[in-house]
Amino acid sequence: MSTDPIHYKQITELSELFRRGELLPSKVTEAMLSRIEKLDGRFHGYALVLAERAMARAKVCDAELAKGIWRGPLHGVPIGLKDLCYTTFATTAGGTTINAKFVPSFNATIVDRLERAGAVTLGKLKMTEGAYTSHHPDDQAPLNPWNVDYWVGSSSSGSGVATSAGLCFGSIGSDTGGSIRFPSASCGLTGIKPTWGRVSRHGIFPLADSLDHVGPMCRSAADAAAMLGVIAGADVNDPTALQAPVPNYLAAIGDGIRGLRIGMDRSYTQDGIDPQVVAALLDAERTLAALGADIREVKFPAYEKLVSMWIPMCSIETAEAHLETYPSRKSEYGPDLTQLIEQGRSMSGVEIAQIHHERLKFCGSLSALFRDVDLLLIPTMPVPIPTLTKMGEYGADPSVLLSILRFTAVFDFSGSPTITLPNGIASDGLPLSMQLVGPHLSEDVLARSGHAFQSVTDWHTRRALID
Repeated sequence: MSTDPIHYKQITELSELFRRGELLPSKVTEAMLSRIEKLDGRFHGYALVLAERAMARAKVCDAELAKGIWRGPLHGVPIGLKDLCYTTFATTAGGTTINAKFVPSFNATIVDRLERAGAVTLGKLKMTEGAYTSHHPDDQAPLNPWNVDYWVGSSSSGSGVATSAGLCFGSIGSDTGGSIRFPSASCGLTGIKPTWGRVSRHGIFPLADSLDHVGPMCRSAADAAAMLGVIAGADVNDPTALQAPVPNYLAAIGDGIRGLRIGMDRSYTQDGIDPQVVAALLDAERTLAALGADIREVKFPAYEKLVSMWIPMCSIETAEAHLETYPSRKSEYGPDLTQLIEQGRSMSGVEIAQIHHERLKFCGSLSALFRDVDLLLIPTMPVPIPTLTKMGEYGADPSVLLSILRFTAVFDFSGSPTITLPNGIASDGLPLSMQLVGPHLSEDVLARSGHAFQSVTDWHTRRALID
């Protein structure tokens, strides 16, 4: 049993304490709500807190556990929802002012699945406007608990803050160009971006439907596996949700990685990459090899042209997603989302076809690569976590944004699953991170590999000094 204070315990550990009757969900939920009240005014992770409802649900969990009813590893566990998940019991603003008072008539499929599994929803977590790159000018952006002067990632910013600061035990994020992975990297978390379609998007505000992925952000690979096992699977309300059966991701998570083939393209992962990022990645490579993985040299497909097409592709689909409110309510949009939608509305059919064909070529090449390896090892970002000042400078330089997307956007185009893992601490004291990437529907292998790495390293147990 870990010596972590209760708010930093892993979901899998908390679940066992509940099952054994050593802790009550209501007591833990009460403690978490008290902690949110104490700290969230500093870090702004929550868009709204559902204290009364959370306590009522936690007491139901108490009663069920007392009767021997156990709904699974999330039973009684307090979590947070990114505020693009439709909820009938709370507004769902999606980071916008347009939807500030929108209360959906149905829950997102994943919300129903989490609640059926016994999870206790503490509240809705802040996010960038429409899940793009920046917060609406009228909204206070979340601040990184590791250092408030540094980037917290986007667009699942509140999910990163709340999970990292011990204001929930796990959260839902979404990823269109890196929005599970960037906040996970910035906040020292473990996040799984599942295969596109592995998790239903029914009742999820879209940014760009063919790029959007929904997944868990947690403090360990095992916790992310536990959450993914609840939310994954086919959905009659989402025809794009994959029909493949959902394995028990926790069942074999401790089986190790001996013989697993892990590919590395040293040019892709090292050329032009910050030395601290490279050093941490090479150290992780040695750790994985010591665990029995077979490290193989590979050649990553040409990706530069596709990365340069991410903003245009996103713009097209975002313009389509906002047809009901843009341009009719254009004045209520923030500048960055406005610019993206305007770009999408100006794109030609020929330009769209070019993106589509480049995407198909890349996806085919990547699929072929996975015939020779089981996973790829790559950084999450080419640089350590930037300061807010540096991010402001980056915003004025499109080439820098494309550089940051180098290790993320291509896997939204391909729909490939990835796990983001902390793998070091930079000289400024903030976490470094890496990704393992797999072929479609390899989340079980990713979770097992992440767990193996975390069984012999302690980067995922490092915490921001806020208490």
